[in-house]
Amino acid sequence: QDYTWEDHGYSLINRLYPEVGQLLDEKFQVVYNLTYNSMALHCGVDTPVLRRAIWNYVHCVFGIRYDDYDYGEVNQLLERNLKIYIKTVACYPEKTTQQIYTQFWRHFKHSEKVHINLLLLEARMQAALLYALRAVTRYMT
Repeated sequence: QDYTWEDHGYSLINRLYPEVGQLLDEKFQVVYNLTYNSMALHCGVDTPVLRRAIWNYVHCVFGIRYDDYDYGEVNQLLERNLKIYIKTVACYPEKTTQQIYTQFWRHFKHSEKVHINLLLLEARMQAALLYALRAVTRYMT
């Protein structure tokens, strides 16, 4: 059974602590929608599909999957080294090394790699909140 931020998590946290719910939602949206419309050497690139793939891959790593998302996009858009980096940072941040960082997206700017970090850390936070809020929901019912 799906328990999503938009449908369940946000409404519960907004009910328990309204200011925090709005702030968290805005924070997730800002990071998710952040773009320079460029990738590596290419300008004018629209990146929502890539950002969605990264966000959903992080959720997938934590066992959250969405029926309405085609996970084939993840395999198409995220190279193996990027998946390794995302999983390492999300699950084992203490094992993150310079080598893992430099192995993915070699032609990309550091600012683009920082954006990857922002996406994965916010997606990780949202995944953790979903687990916690789902437990609270079960407790309350």
